[in-house]
Amino acid sequence: MLAALSGRDALVVMPTGGGKSLCYQAPALLQESVTVVVSPLISLMKDQVDGLRECGVHAAQLNSSQSLDELRATERDVLAGRAKLLFVSPERLATPQFRELLRIANVKTFAIDEAHCISHWGHDFRPEYRQLRAIREEFPGAAVHAYTATATPEVRRDIANELSLREPLELVGDFDRPNLTYRVLAREDEAKQVVDVIERHRGEAGIIYCMRRRDVDSLAEKLRRRGHDAVAYHAGLSQDERREAQDRFSNEKCDLVVATVAFGMGIDRSNVRFVLHTAMPKSIEHYQQESGRAGRDGLEAECVLLYSGADFMTWKSMLGDTAADPQHAASTLRHLQDIDRYCAGATCRHRALVEYFGQSYDAERCNACDLCLGETEEVQDALVVAQKIVSCVYRVRESFGVAHVVSILRGEDTEKIRDRGHDQLSTYGLLKGCTRHDVREWIYQLIAQDFLFQTNAEYPTLRLGSRARDVLKGYAEVKLRQPAVRKKDRVAGSASSSPARRPAVDDGPYDRDLFNVLRAWRRSEAEERGVPPYVIFSDKTLRELARARPTTRYELRGIYGIGDAKLEAFGDAVIAQIAAHAEAAP
Repeated sequence: MLAALSGRDALVVMPTGGGKSLCYQAPALLQESVTVVVSPLISLMKDQVDGLRECGVHAAQLNSSQSLDELRATERDVLAGRAKLLFVSPERLATPQFRELLRIANVKTFAIDEAHCISHWGHDFRPEYRQLRAIREEFPGAAVHAYTATATPEVRRDIANELSLREPLELVGDFDRPNLTYRVLAREDEAKQVVDVIERHRGEAGIIYCMRRRDVDSLAEKLRRRGHDAVAYHAGLSQDERREAQDRFSNEKCDLVVATVAFGMGIDRSNVRFVLHTAMPKSIEHYQQESGRAGRDGLEAECVLLYSGADFMTWKSMLGDTAADPQHAASTLRHLQDIDRYCAGATCRHRALVEYFGQSYDAERCNACDLCLGETEEVQDALVVAQKIVSCVYRVRESFGVAHVVSILRGEDTEKIRDRGHDQLSTYGLLKGCTRHDVREWIYQLIAQDFLFQTNAEYPTLRLGSRARDVLKGYAEVKLRQPAVRKKDRVAGSASSSPARRPAVDDGPYDRDLFNVLRAWRRSEAEERGVPPYVIFSDKTLRELARARPTTRYELRGIYGIGDAKLEAFGDAVIAQIAAHAEAAP
């Protein structure tokens, strides 16, 4: 904020929910001219503007959904100096007419949200963001501040270069989200595993991400048949259908959304209690951003990723041929390899994410991931298991895929094996007592550790990796993992296994009945005002109210999230709700 007030360029990297918006909103209130905020989505702009107005801040937006009268009124507010924050898209900022308006208004501060979109090395490159280079040329005296939730050191350097930032103050927040519990589970029975997570969070909000549109439609329909009110969201739906799904979720009329990655950037709902990926995301940056939509209120939340080693090849196939842009192709492949290693790895999930973004993680155990909670265990004699698998790949002359190698190792009696004489191999049946699922997942874990390599062809085959020789000679350190419990009533990821929930960040006792009363009042108040419920109060504020049960305005003023504007707008109504609940209590 000091950099903004002093007119210095800045690059700010903070995880989702870390307070990036406050870094440009607060200084704007102390400056004479309007601060221009570049934001990629209309829905995101609207939510931010609504939230600021509820707090008494004169914020405005200019976008294609507005009428001509609304656009002209906003322009007059900007020229008159009444608007403190103006939200626009990168496309609008690129128009000469709009830039002329900003010159007349003597704009001195630009805040670029989702700044990673300008970098080829980032996870969500958008060509329209490249147009933002013109800011420095046409507004040489203005300060430019770039904000993003996910950026490696390489991406940060690229952002600073593309925006021509002048000796920017670089502020990088802590990438760790201690209130989130991360789990990576082997995908076995997807529908059942999804339902199990939902049951653990019954009555709470959750986002379920799928890799493809057809997966979204299929899973949403399955959930509805099971009695869960789930809406689907993907780019194949009409604009009205997408808007309806987004509005239902944002306004707490529906708690479950099944979506592709097209969903989420415009969602600022703070009380999402779980994010579930039914397959591996495209990159660690994507995963950090998507999982970060859970627990934005600072309260406990769960992030579950259902993984199969085959996801890597599926993504490569879906992303297609990127040879026309070698730089982008190399970046895409590297991102896929990084997230694949994360999923198959044996390192604490919190540590792996934090260190990926260039920070150190000092705690020995996070006690908030499947690995540190003891939900998985190391495979005994992992080196021997790896030697059997790698040797089998070698003995079939690196000419067959995963499924056939699994069949040989398990000693299956199939026509394909007999016809090729593979039942005579020395590796035939060496893993006879293991399940197909276990052997397959071990193969993919070996691929992630460069002991094996899978070709990217129409019919992928297994080859020896760069470290295969070390395995065969017994020099390598091999780590293989499997679920810690294999009993029929405790399958990894099932509701009956009841995975340990990490204690809430704020886990003091509160009146849950009063919390639900206040939540219902909040929803009603939000509908009347035409804003999402979290704009009224966050769940964290409602918990504090249900814990403290204040009866006066003075007591209300000490509750988290209640400032002067909200005290004036909602204070009497909140006190009335608490009093009515107390009277009705037995």
